[in-house]
Amino acid sequence: MAKSKGNRIQVILECTEHKATGQPGTSRYITTKNKKNTPDRLEVKKYNPILKKMTVHKEIK
Repeated sequence: MAKSKGNRIQVILECTEHKATGQPGTSRYITTKNKKNTPDRLEVKKYNPILKKMTVHKEIK
């Protein structure tokens, strides 16, 4: 029998500063979170290779 992963779901993080600049392309990361422990949207500082600096990435969808 296959076991389910439970409350852990896959989420996409997208850069907030990159949208404001209007440059082409996007900086996105895929990660997982426990929806039971973290019901609200995730917000993490990650590296944006297009802007070449650390920026805030927020969960989308």
